[in-house]
Amino acid sequence: MLELLKRDKKGCSVLGVIWFFVLLMILGNTFFEDGNLFYVGANSITLVGKYLCYALLAVSLDLIWGYLGILSLGHAAFFGLGGYVMGMYLMRQIGTRGVYGDPLLPDFMIFLNWDSLPWYWLGVNHFWFAALLIVLVPGILAFIFGYFAFKSRVSGVYLSIITQALTFALALAFYRNEMGFGGNNGLTDFKDILGFSLSSDSTRLTLLFLSALFLTIGYFICRKIVSSRLGKVATAIRDAEMRTRFMGYHVVWFKLAIFTVAAMLAGIAGALYVPQVGIINPSEFNPICSIELVIWVAVGGRASLYGAIVGAILINYAKTLFTGLFPEGWLYALGLIFILVTIFFPKGIIGVLEAIDLKKFQKSQETLTASVENQVVENTTALASSMLEKSKE
Repeated sequence: MLELLKRDKKGCSVLGVIWFFVLLMILGNTFFEDGNLFYVGANSITLVGKYLCYALLAVSLDLIWGYLGILSLGHAAFFGLGGYVMGMYLMRQIGTRGVYGDPLLPDFMIFLNWDSLPWYWLGVNHFWFAALLIVLVPGILAFIFGYFAFKSRVSGVYLSIITQALTFALALAFYRNEMGFGGNNGLTDFKDILGFSLSSDSTRLTLLFLSALFLTIGYFICRKIVSSRLGKVATAIRDAEMRTRFMGYHVVWFKLAIFTVAAMLAGIAGALYVPQVGIINPSEFNPICSIELVIWVAVGGRASLYGAIVGAILINYAKTLFTGLFPEGWLYALGLIFILVTIFFPKGIIGVLEAIDLKKFQKSQETLTASVENQVVENTTALASSMLEKSKE
């Protein structure tokens, strides 16, 4: 692990900056009162927590797009599934505090004249069971979907299209009231988690801390994968899948393993997202969400992992600022950003920074080489002069 940290200085630096700001926010909210210059309000805490959840989601996409070559246009589906499982748990915690006061059924079910809980709602009132489903539901779906897709050798743009079809199908399903997930309105009006009020600053700070923690854990899981033999084979599959197959590797299982892990990480990101924003609805399954996710990774720089974190945070921060000034123009601005990055900076922000570092390194090497050559020439000249003087004597 220490060796991994030493080799990944840039990634550790990005995570270090994130933890620095997270700790500053915790201190600002804990030790300063409202009105103080250093006070950090609840809205800022929630906003940054949301950014960190998006960053974990972006890292999970970079794992399969940057290192496996799978451009998934439906990756937000796994994010939404993890979010819905957490939403179901939070809805069960409301109990008699709902509008209708039913201890078992959520308000929207009573409004729609449901008599009992659907079977898939059973058990989610227990946190340990809900936490298990947060990982298993996206993982199982990714495994089943990936098995048939990869076994059929669907790849390239065709695979991207069917991943988009997957998330679109889920969106249509979750919009239906008969599914038992709240229809258009989704799940909302959450009260508490594990007995702690979601409206209290201490709970918000805890969720912010957990978002940073799981982002760090998820990042190092992905880094460990790409640095291992599994990651090396994944890169070979990305660059030359047929050649890798002919060398005797079971390509399907390698792709399936990484695809499933990425889906599980996306589910965790969705579960952390829901209690912080206070709502989950079918709009999270919309294909545009997955396309935005691809743009985050492209802007940051794919196949680096830490570039996905940078891209997710920067683009969402820009979205927050831009939608406050020009709400209707954000999608046009996002499209323009993607076009400019694709044409002029194909390796993203991280690629530009690495190119600058490489030029500086090459320049320093050239300067060092020139200095050494001058020194050699001077020493040779001095030695020749000394030998000439001795021969004259």
